[in-house]
Amino acid sequence: MTDIDEVTTPPPSSAGTPSAEERQWAMFAHLSSILAGLLTSFVIAGAGCFLGPMVIWLIKKDSMPFVDVQGKEALNFNILVAIILFVLFVLTFVTLGIGIIITGPLMFLVGIFWLVFTIIAGIKANNGENYRYPFSLRLVK
Repeated sequence: MTDIDEVTTPPPSSAGTPSAEERQWAMFAHLSSILAGLLTSFVIAGAGCFLGPMVIWLIKKDSMPFVDVQGKEALNFNILVAIILFVLFVLTFVTLGIGIIITGPLMFLVGIFWLVFTIIAGIKANNGENYRYPFSLRLVK
């Protein structure tokens, strides 16, 4: 093995524990939903929160098993959040804005729930723990 290979190749995970790089990318998979949600909040009411986890999962799923698992978990949870926000938005639109009395507080609560559990998941992933969101659809397997 040459010196170049040693520098560019990350060390293999020992005893099934994820490497520091895998933990970092898994954390990015979870936390990227916050950035994607904020960037799309003005366009599609934050429903783009699944874009960050999807990009990271698609790029890293084959080379990093821990990122594959955590990326799918983040993607599934954020797809569920996007569906909920979309349904609440449609209900507001269908009721000609009157439904905002109910859907507004619900959107706020969903947003707080999403933010708290996304941060918890990011911390757990950075610690190398497999985190499962309490409520999630398993659409991506």
